[in-house]
Amino acid sequence: MSSRLLRSGAVISAMTMISRVLGLLRDMVVARYFPVDGATDAFYVAFRIPNLLRRLFAEGAFSLAFVPVLSEYKEKQDRETLKGLLDHVAGYLGLILLVITVIGIVAAPVVMWVFAPGFDAKPEARPDLAVEMLRITFPYILFISLTAFVSGILNTFHKFAIPALTPALMNITMIAGAIWGAPYFDEPVLALAWAVFFSGVVQLAFQLPTLTRLGLLPRFRIRRGHEGVSRIMNLMIPALFGSSIAQLNLLINTVLASFLAVGSISWLYYSDRFVELPLAIVGVALGTVILPKLSSDHAKADAKQFQHTMDWALRLGLLVSLPATLGLMLLSEPILATVMMHGAYTWHDVQMSSLSLMTYSAGLSGFIMVKVLAPGFYSRQDTKTPVKIGVIAIFSNMALNVLIVLPWYFSGTPGAHAGLALATALAGYVNAGLLFYNLHKQQIFDPEKGWSTFLVQIGLACVVMGGLIWLASPPDAWWQAPGTWRKVAALTGLIVLALGSYFGTLRLLGMPFRQMLGR
Repeated sequence: MSSRLLRSGAVISAMTMISRVLGLLRDMVVARYFPVDGATDAFYVAFRIPNLLRRLFAEGAFSLAFVPVLSEYKEKQDRETLKGLLDHVAGYLGLILLVITVIGIVAAPVVMWVFAPGFDAKPEARPDLAVEMLRITFPYILFISLTAFVSGILNTFHKFAIPALTPALMNITMIAGAIWGAPYFDEPVLALAWAVFFSGVVQLAFQLPTLTRLGLLPRFRIRRGHEGVSRIMNLMIPALFGSSIAQLNLLINTVLASFLAVGSISWLYYSDRFVELPLAIVGVALGTVILPKLSSDHAKADAKQFQHTMDWALRLGLLVSLPATLGLMLLSEPILATVMMHGAYTWHDVQMSSLSLMTYSAGLSGFIMVKVLAPGFYSRQDTKTPVKIGVIAIFSNMALNVLIVLPWYFSGTPGAHAGLALATALAGYVNAGLLFYNLHKQQIFDPEKGWSTFLVQIGLACVVMGGLIWLASPPDAWWQAPGTWRKVAALTGLIVLALGSYFGTLRLLGMPFRQMLGR
């Protein structure tokens, strides 16, 4: 069974890799044509708000409540009953999203003040432009949430490729908007906001043909008291907090960063993008494939297979995330100098972004463990435990912000935004640790044998990899000099060296390649 999950995860990872590479290309284009200033800060806040709502309501709380119920209907109910569930979920979801979208557009100034209160005190932050772009981007939540609804259906029926590839369309749309759309606007950054709007429509349209071929295209129906819808709604309410703690912590960072130096929001955004790459390829892929599997195992009362699935996912997640964390920390400046330092993006931006990339990437393993551990509760339709843990993680993030960021800020030392990223990283481990503790305490998950040896092997391989990267990396002055292709060649060589030394060391330490794949 782990081989089947691995194949499904590999499909998602491959499609996600395409999307994330296009996402990096998108960020390169934006950084090249739009300088890091008040206008880009305004756009990233206007983009982050509907994107946060998407992760909270659609891909987060909704998916985690919807997929286990849908999996149960798929296992235990006939097809007509299942289609009835889809029809009524579509009806309620569409109505709720429409209301939220209208409220968001009308109340955009208030929403922007809540999310970025520091803008009002800094005219150079362009608060009026931020409100205008928020009104353009807010309908994105409607289209992309319906897209997440369709993705949940496709994933439950083991159609993983199309949902995983769908986000690539957003990146293509934004690249087109930045290059060809911007010249048509008096305020060029508005082209990015409109690209976000249209990308939501394109992503939804892309998935509908596959859903139609499955014969599961829903009709929008609303009937009060539908049993399946009621269960999903009851599961969603606590899951709103428990599903996207990392996103809520990022929101806190956005609010606080609005009070810091102009450019802080953009620097945090660019560093976040590079951490999101391995998080999506590994963490999101694992979470996506194991949630339907764990839900099915629970419905069949197969506790042994349930535990084996979680153990497999945790091992594979840590096998990849630990060296990725080390690589991002050691290669933060080379990565940003190679990928981002073109046009309006300067070496100062590289230095500032690298600070937050190093601190934020320290939490990568914690974020990935949350993606694996949380489905252990959601698959059992237990959303209350993760929400309790999530609230603790949020307050931990707030406390860490006070302990780390405030002294950094008042000392006058540049780079206080990196303290925000570090607080988020540490809060991620608080979240993951408490999830693991409760799964073990409730006897839901008990790690299989061999973990001590496994972790020692990974630790030694990381030491070898880190030492070689440190010895082989050119000095900072080399990365500041012109020459894109020589930087690409050098960075590629360092990454190949890191991968070869890491997996080669694991093999020399006695770890078979089959075990590296989690089999």
